[in-house]
Amino acid sequence: MTETRVTENPVPRAASPAAGSAELLLDGVSRSYGDNLAVRSISAEVPASKISVIVGPSGCGKSTLLRIISGLDEPTAGRVEFEGVPVKGVPEGLAMVFQDYSRSLFPWMRVDKNVAFPIKHLPAKERAERVRFAIEEVGLSGKEKLYPWQMSGGMQQRVAIARALASHPKLLLMDEPYASVDAQTRADLEDLLMRIQSELGITVLVVTHDIDESVYLADRIIVLSAPPSVVAEVIDVDLPRPRDHIATKTDPRFVEIRGHVTRLLRSKEHATPV
Repeated sequence: MTETRVTENPVPRAASPAAGSAELLLDGVSRSYGDNLAVRSISAEVPASKISVIVGPSGCGKSTLLRIISGLDEPTAGRVEFEGVPVKGVPEGLAMVFQDYSRSLFPWMRVDKNVAFPIKHLPAKERAERVRFAIEEVGLSGKEKLYPWQMSGGMQQRVAIARALASHPKLLLMDEPYASVDAQTRADLEDLLMRIQSELGITVLVVTHDIDESVYLADRIIVLSAPPSVVAEVIDVDLPRPRDHIATKTDPRFVEIRGHVTRLLRSKEHATPV
């Protein structure tokens, strides 16, 4: 593949992190379903207290990889470690936000009850404090007694994020969380995620097929090839924070990184059959 780069300011490939700085490690992860090889030999590190994004074309196994990371599925080969411990089942300290908020929320429960659901085992006082904190964090104070069906799609996704935050996760996984909302709501939710991550210092891993979103959100981008998917490249995004949709997306550096990711996704170099 031929790439055009600005030689004095190249798109930065990820450096090897220092020992102990990776919250999540993927080492040679492959997953097949019968004769269908979804992902093969995926190796990458997700640094602690940063936003990392997995981006790739539709059908490349992004969601499959996220299910393996979350412990909801097992790799055919390779291993996943969370905080140095092999993932065998859903690890403690992990929360997940799905794309389809309408199916992940309970329509018969009000907002506060939906947010409290994963922490219902906690004492009432602690549970109430966590629910209050999470609802306030996503900007839904005063909406606690609404039902999901009384809310817009963006508000429902905020409830889903609040429910994840109520468990005080160390690692937040998000599977195309903004794919079902309009463009303006998507922009608002992207900014919400970055603010929450900055305030709480949690590790976030987002799966998306949207190139602009991957560059805008990420400290690190893991670019997957067409299936059977491999890691095409891991890129550290050197755009300054805080970011906003006007200044950041008109920054020449943003345009350069976005173009590089686009070329990687369109390349056929990594998509050879095995």
